[in-house]
Amino acid sequence: MRVVFMGTPDFAVGTLKAIIEAGHDVAAVVTQPDKPRGRSKSLVFSPVKEEAVAHGITVLQPERARDEAFVEELRTYNADVIVVVAFGQLLPASIINMPRYGCINVHASILPKYRGSAPIQWCLFNNDDVTGVTIMYMDEGMDTGDIIEIKEIPILESDNVGTLHDKLSILGRDLLLEVLPT
Repeated sequence: MRVVFMGTPDFAVGTLKAIIEAGHDVAAVVTQPDKPRGRSKSLVFSPVKEEAVAHGITVLQPERARDEAFVEELRTYNADVIVVVAFGQLLPASIINMPRYGCINVHASILPKYRGSAPIQWCLFNNDDVTGVTIMYMDEGMDTGDIIEIKEIPILESDNVGTLHDKLSILGRDLLLEVLPT
């Protein structure tokens, strides 16, 4: 499977690693532009970029995924599927409809309850008993595409944002590998 991976934070790194280790051809990784940090304002790579560079994978960092020049560049990678994990930008139809198997998103909640950002924080804030991961086909809405698979886990009294982040990252990684076309 020829994959383009789109993601930015640490939450997405395990999924990228798993796709690589499963033997898929990761043609390119798309992540947010490097950001200045600290007093020196030196540019810092996203965790996903660090992983891609460590594996010698081409990294693309568009300011806006909707820019036509970026869309045309992305098209040259001829991906069978685009996997998106916490990328941070809405994708236009021109990207969503580009690969043969579409764009598949790993979302850290049981949709449709917590669409958008901060789903881990919201399930804790609302004292939910369970949370989970949704694997879905993307469309132009915010987490509104057809659901492929959902896997739930209980929220323990000892859980916090950090522990759930780690559990859901692993759950999302494993579930994606189960549903990813081969």
